[in-house]
Amino acid sequence: MLKYYLIEFFISMVPLIELRGAIPYSQVVGLPLLPAYAVAIVGNMLPVPFIFLFARKVLEMGSRLPGIPGRFCRYCMQKGERGGEKLMSKAGNGLFLALLLFVGIPLPGTGAWTGTLAASILNMDFKSSVLAAMGGVLLAGIIMMAASTGVLAVIGL
Repeated sequence: MLKYYLIEFFISMVPLIELRGAIPYSQVVGLPLLPAYAVAIVGNMLPVPFIFLFARKVLEMGSRLPGIPGRFCRYCMQKGERGGEKLMSKAGNGLFLALLLFVGIPLPGTGAWTGTLAASILNMDFKSSVLAAMGGVLLAGIIMMAASTGVLAVIGL
């Protein structure tokens, strides 16, 4: 069983997949829901401070590389910038709440990685960014738990 928790933990750390893939995986392999939720949250949040502090710098340096690595870094920067612009246009003074909801709605490309990168590009402060990402990850986890256990299907959504 520890093997499945470790796999879930690492799945939740993968960009674009995050806990949106980790929680359904945990249910497919039969892990208890609440411990699986906790493992996915920790795994999804672990990279957030590093993303905020270092990702922008690494992507800026990497975008100057030739070939596939440079294109990938430019793509990630553009994704973060687009996410930041979208947040700013909709948020106004409610940037914290907008970031929380951006991370919390479990759609592809709206997770903690993209949200934290967008926050760093928008020059949000570290504490607000991490707290908004944490709130969003908790919300996304609840939504994914409900979806994974079939609650949304039962109520007709």
